Amino acid sequence: MAVFLVQHADKVREPGDPGITARGREHAARTASWAHRVGVRRVYCSPLLRSHQTAEIIASPLRLRPIEDVRATERLNWNGDIPFEVFAAEWQRTVEDRGYTPIGGDSSFTAAARLRDLVSELAGLSGHTVIVTHGGVTVDLLRSLLGGASLGTELLIEGVPSCAITTIQDGKPLTVASVGHLI
Repeated sequence: MAVFLVQHADKVREPGDPGITARGREHAARTASWAHRVGVRRVYCSPLLRSHQTAEIIASPLRLRPIEDVRATERLNWNGDIPFEVFAAEWQRTVEDRGYTPIGGDSSFTAAARLRDLVSELAGLSGHTVIVTHGGVTVDLLRSLLGGASLGTELLIEGVPSCAITTIQDGKPLTVASVGHLI
């Protein structure tokens, strides 16, 4: 069965652990309708608020409760303790040097490996699974599965859109950052 990596919904632009915006709630509701249509049987999420809120909206019409798993957490989260410019430079360094481990975060390789472990574990279950996760770690996993050149630079530079769906089946990406369900 497929594992669907869903980018958390649009978040409030502030440091720490912000929740999702009204626009994000709309996207999450549309993603919930899609999840119902394809027969999702489980919803996982990272423990970060924006991921959990998105997962709750997706899981509700399915009569499911989101299951938190730290393996779906972002590689690095800006908590406001350092200026945003410093955080952005650290983030960029993790993009350029996948082995670099930033203070308070994971390297791109480490983040990819932990998400890959979760995806592999869930792929063995019957029925489709949604993992509400984050753009950086999703791109980290895709870079590991596809190789950096195959992914292209758009996702590396602009990030993964709100509630975009990446489909992984048999350890291979079938779709990357699809937003057709939001139209």
